[in-house]
Amino acid sequence: MNSMRVAQVLEPGKPFEIVERELPQPGPGHVRIAVEATGVCRSDAGFVHNAFPNVTFPLVAGHEIAGYIDALGEGVEHWAVGDHVEVGWFGGNCGHCPPCREGDFIDCQNLQVPGGSYDGGYATHTVAPVSALARIPAELTSIDAAPLGCAGVTTYNAFKKSSARPGDLVAVIGIGGLGHLAVQYAAKSGYETVAIARGEDKRPLAAELGAHYYIDSTADDPAKQLQVLGGAKVVLATASNSQAMASGVAGLQPRGELIVIGIDSEPLPITPTQLILASRSVVGHPSGTSRDVEHAMNFSALAGIRPMTETMPLEDINEAFNRMMTGAARFRMVITP
Repeated sequence: MNSMRVAQVLEPGKPFEIVERELPQPGPGHVRIAVEATGVCRSDAGFVHNAFPNVTFPLVAGHEIAGYIDALGEGVEHWAVGDHVEVGWFGGNCGHCPPCREGDFIDCQNLQVPGGSYDGGYATHTVAPVSALARIPAELTSIDAAPLGCAGVTTYNAFKKSSARPGDLVAVIGIGGLGHLAVQYAAKSGYETVAIARGEDKRPLAAELGAHYYIDSTADDPAKQLQVLGGAKVVLATASNSQAMASGVAGLQPRGELIVIGIDSEPLPITPTQLILASRSVVGHPSGTSRDVEHAMNFSALAGIRPMTETMPLEDINEAFNRMMTGAARFRMVITP
């Protein structure tokens, strides 16, 4: 086979179209991957609408990529044709440069993002640098693994790098594409876990995911209920609503953290007094390196954590993308080219 199919966007904001391209050969330090599954993430909208720097068109998006290596570039070591791999949000030096070793990968000068720095995974094949690769454990299918390359590692890392320790009370605001994974990671990591969402109908799901408590934000004040429980050490805000995210601050115990990973263009309505009097903090958290992705997948395999997914073929990328953007997906859309 000398050709491949890709879903490309010709201009910012335009729909995806399926086209054939010549099958690329990997250059030095790169591998070609036969894509089995690619997660559809809200961050992809930033590329499609040209909201991130250095995006070029035609654009092939998709940064939650799982598949098998089918060709090696010159000089590639420690990887072989047939290896089951994930390509996540950040490539770069995958934890080997000094900033990454110190946990500050956002300062790395060599970060590369599929769909931005190079073609992403809305395709039958893609070429990626070896620094972006993470090995998928045998217990995970490509459909299981794909969303862990961004949604999974983001929520896993948010708790891992927080001040919370096993036994602490933590809360997750939102039980959607990010939140349903966050609740699982929190519960399986030994935290006393509170799930916060809108509506009583989500209570059974919260319990299924492992939450010890559920707060219906339409019936109760989440902050007051968290304080009844003793106050949260960490509140992880996954909802895409600034008002909902900010509501977690008053539910924190002294020196507690609100960690923001949901995206909203509106400011967070938080007062200085809320932070100063109890020495609380508000931080944002991005994704993680390929090393972090591998850790998140290994933990998921060990703890039995899986994303809830809907799959569609590459030809239905526009429908899948729209389901993700409108919140209709339950819970992560995955393209299976």
